[in-house]
Amino acid sequence: MVTASRVQLTVLRGRDDECRAVRSLLDGMTNAGGALLVRGEPGSGRTALVGYAHRHAEGCAVLVGSGLAEEAALPYAGLQRLVDPVLDRAAALPTDQRQLLRRALAGEGCPADRQLTLSMAVLGLLAAAARDRPLLATMDDIDRGDPQTAQVLAFVARRLRHLPLAVLLTADVTANLDGIPAHRLRPLTEPESTAVLTDRLDRLIEREGVERLPDRPAASALTALATIGGGNPQALVDLADMLTAGQWRGEESLPVAPPADGALGRAYRARLDRLPPETRRVLLLAALDEDGEPGTLIRAAAAAGAEVEALAPAEVAGLVRVEQRGVTFPQPLVRAMIAASAPLAVRRAAHRLLAEVLVADGQRLRRAMHLAAATAGADPVLAAELEQAAVGGPDGWAAASVALRWSAELSDHPTLAAARLLTAARYAWAGGQPDEARLLLDRLRAVTADPVVRGRADLLRGELELRCGTASSASVMLLASAAAVASTDRALALAGLVRAGEVVCFTGDQHRYAEVGRRASALRRPDDPPALEVMGCLIAGVAATLRGDHERAGPALRRAVVLGGRLTGWALTPTALSCAAAAGLLVAVDGAAHRLAERAVELARERGELSMLSRALELRAVAEYWLGRHEAAAETSRDGLRVARATGQVNCANVHLGMLAVLAAIRGDRDTSLRRIREIGESPTPGSRPHAFAAWALAVLDLVDGRHAEAADRLASLARIGTGRGQVLVQVMATPYLVEAAAHLAHRPAATAALAAFDRWASSTASPLRRALSARCHALLAPRGGAEAERDFQAALRLHPTEAGTFERARTELLFGQELRRSRRPRDARTHLHQAREMFSLLGVECWAEQATTELRAAGESIGPPDLPAARLLTGQQLRIAELVAEGATNREIAARMFLSTRTVDHHLRNVFHRLGIRSRTELARAFTAERHVGLASDR
Repeated sequence: MVTASRVQLTVLRGRDDECRAVRSLLDGMTNAGGALLVRGEPGSGRTALVGYAHRHAEGCAVLVGSGLAEEAALPYAGLQRLVDPVLDRAAALPTDQRQLLRRALAGEGCPADRQLTLSMAVLGLLAAAARDRPLLATMDDIDRGDPQTAQVLAFVARRLRHLPLAVLLTADVTANLDGIPAHRLRPLTEPESTAVLTDRLDRLIEREGVERLPDRPAASALTALATIGGGNPQALVDLADMLTAGQWRGEESLPVAPPADGALGRAYRARLDRLPPETRRVLLLAALDEDGEPGTLIRAAAAAGAEVEALAPAEVAGLVRVEQRGVTFPQPLVRAMIAASAPLAVRRAAHRLLAEVLVADGQRLRRAMHLAAATAGADPVLAAELEQAAVGGPDGWAAASVALRWSAELSDHPTLAAARLLTAARYAWAGGQPDEARLLLDRLRAVTADPVVRGRADLLRGELELRCGTASSASVMLLASAAAVASTDRALALAGLVRAGEVVCFTGDQHRYAEVGRRASALRRPDDPPALEVMGCLIAGVAATLRGDHERAGPALRRAVVLGGRLTGWALTPTALSCAAAAGLLVAVDGAAHRLAERAVELARERGELSMLSRALELRAVAEYWLGRHEAAAETSRDGLRVARATGQVNCANVHLGMLAVLAAIRGDRDTSLRRIREIGESPTPGSRPHAFAAWALAVLDLVDGRHAEAADRLASLARIGTGRGQVLVQVMATPYLVEAAAHLAHRPAATAALAAFDRWASSTASPLRRALSARCHALLAPRGGAEAERDFQAALRLHPTEAGTFERARTELLFGQELRRSRRPRDARTHLHQAREMFSLLGVECWAEQATTELRAAGESIGPPDLPAARLLTGQQLRIAELVAEGATNREIAARMFLSTRTVDHHLRNVFHRLGIRSRTELARAFTAERHVGLASDR
C-alpha cells in the first residue's frame, strides 16, 4: 500500500470527462464511497487514467493491482496481489470470514456456496484498511486476469455507499460489470490527436535534441498521422516514436499503421495469441480483404482449410462483427494492427490466397494489388497488370494511386517507373491526397531527368501549390512547365496556362495575365476540339477583360459558355465545365454559369475528383451570389469549405471563408463575419483573393454601422484601377458598396474610377442586374435632390430583374427612399421605403429591414408600437438623433450620417431634451442605457 502525494500532473488529451469523473469519485470519499469502471480499446488510455487517479488521490492510501493473462487460470491471484499490503487488517474480521479469505488467497479456492462470505470478507478487509484514511483501490485490466477476482471486486464496488473507499476498475470494451457506473473511452478527435503528437514530439526533442527532430512538424504530417492513429493515444505515441525527421517535416512517406513492435502492437498480439490458430488465419484474411465481400472471405477461408464460423472467438473478443453482409471491424485501427502483427511470410501467403479467389472481371485491380503485396523484387508483368487495372480509377482514385505506386516499384525500367509514379501522383491528387501526391512527385525526381516528364510533374506540382501551398510561387513554375510540354501535349500545356491564370488572379497580379494570354494564343489552332477551345477562349476572354477590352472579351467568353454546354464524352470533365462556368461569370450570364458550375460539382462528386470539387463549388457560390440567392451561396461555400479542409486545399478554404465573411456581413451578422475572417488568419498574402474578400466584408460592416470613410478606403484599396494590380475582379463585384460609401464623402475619385470600370463591363453584358447596379451607382453620385439622381434610380428599378436579385432591388428601393426623404419628399420616400422594408423582412435580412424602418420613422411614419418609452414622446427623426447621441456621436457626425445640417441637429436635440425632461447628453445616454437594461429596447 502506498500513500499518494502531490506531483506534476500529466495532461491527458481528450479525456476531460473521464478525469472529472475520477476527481468526483475521489472527492466524494470523505462522505461516501463509490466506484467507476473505465472501458476502452487497447491503447485508449485506461492505464493512464489509473495513473491520473493515483496522482490525484492526495492524502489517501492506495492499493494497486492489475489483471494478468498469465494468472487468469489461478483463482483469486489478482485479488491476492491487490490486498496483500493490508492483510494484517484481517484480524478485525469475524473468524469464519478471516479463515475463508486466507484459504482463498493461499490458493485453496472457495466453495460456490461460500462466495458471498468471501466477498463480504474482502469488503470488510478494505473497510478496516480505510479506517485511518480514505482508501483508493485500483485494478487495471480486470478482465484480463482471473474471473474470480473480477467477481469479488465487482461485488465490493457495488457496496461502498457508507465507506471512505473508492474502487477504480478498467477493462476492455466487451467487459460489462452490472451496477457499476461506467465510462467508455471514445477515439480522440483530430485536434486532440494532433496535441498528443506534438506533446510526444516535444518529449522526444528533450530526449534526443532538436538537431535530429524538427521543432515544428508539418501540419500535413500531423493530419495524416491523426488519421492513421485512428484516435488511439497509444497508436499515436508509437507512431511518433518511429518517425524520422523527414517524416515529421512531411518530406518522406509516413507509415501506413502503428509499428507491430510498439506497445499497442504488443497488446494486440497478446489478444490474438489467445485466439485459436484457425481463428487467427481467417481473421488475417478478413483484415487483408478491405472490400469485405462475404463471398471472397468464404472462398479464401475454404482455400485455407477453414470456415468463416471460425471467427466466433474473435467476435466474442470484440475484434470483429460477423453479419450477413460481411465482416466489419468496429475500429479501423484493429484491421491495421491485425495485419501488422502477422509475420511477413504469413501475411504474404494470405495475400496470395486472396488473389487466387479473386477471379471475376470486376476484381482485377484487387487481385493485382494482393499479388503485389505478396511479391518481392521487380515483376514487369505484374507491374503492367496493375497499371492497366488502375487506369481511370475504377475502384477509386486513392486505390488506383496505390496500385500505380506498386506498379512503379515492380517496374524494371526507369522510364516506365517514372510514368507510373507521375500517374500515381495525379490520381492521389484527384482523390484529395495532396501530401501523397507531393511525396510521389519527390520520388519521381530521383527516377528520371527527362525534361518532358519533369515538365508534366511540375504542372501538377504547380496546381498543388495553387490550391494547397504558396500560390505566389506557382505562376513561374506553371508557365515554365507548360512551355516544356507544349510540343508534345498542347492540351496539357493549355490546362497549365489556365492554372497559371488562376494563380495571378488569386494573388492579385492580374497585370501578369497578359503573358498567360500571349502563350495561350500561340498554342491555339482553328480546328481545336471543344475541350481545348473552351480553355483557349477562357484565357483569351479573361486577358481581354483585364485590359478593359470588353469588345474582344465578350465573344470569346460567350463561346466558352456555349461550348461548355455542348461537351460530351471524354471532353466532359469538371475542369472543362469549371472553365466554362468561370467564363459565364465574367460575361454575366449568371444562370448559365450556375448550370455549368452545378454540372461540374455533380461530375466531380460522381467521379470522386475531390481536387476539383472545391473550385467548382466556389464558382457555383459566386453565381448564386449574383443570382441573389445568398443563403444558397452560403451553403455552397460551407460545403466547399468542408471539402477544401478535408483535402488540404488551404487556399480554396480561405476563398470560401472570405465569401462566407462577405455574405454574413451583407446579412448584418457581424459575429459570424468576423469569425470567418479570423479563421482565414494571417496566411493569405496582402492582395490575395481571400484578403480582398475579408476587406470587402469589413467594409460592408463599416457601411452598416455608418462608417462611410472607412468602408470606402477599404474597398478602394482592393485594386489600383488601370494598373492591373490588386484584386480587380473582386473590386468590380464590390463596386456598388464602394460607391454607396463614397456617396457620403466629399472627395471620391476612387469610387468614380471604379464605377467607370464597372460601367464598361456592365455595358458589354446583357445583364439587367449589372445595368441596374450601374444606374443605382450613378444615382448615388449625382447631385442630391436633382432630376439626374431620380432619373437614375427610376432606371435602376426598371432594370432590376423580377425573377432574381430581390436583395439588390430592395437595396435600390431603400437608397431611393433615403434620397427622396433627404430631398424633403417624405410622402414619395415612404412608398419605396415600405417596399424595401417588406422585401428585406421576407429575405430575413434584419439589419437592412431596420434601416428601412428607421428611414420610415424619419419620414414621419410610425412603424408599430415602439417599446422604448422615449419613442412614444419623440418623432422618428428625433428618436434617431437621440439614439446616436446616446451612442456617443457628435452633432457633426450625426449631421453627416443623416444628411442634415448641424443647425438642424441642434434644433432637434433641443426638442429632445425638452420632451424627455433632461438637460445634458450624459443624462440622455444614461436614460437610454437604463431603459435598455430593463428590457425596453426599441425596435429601430
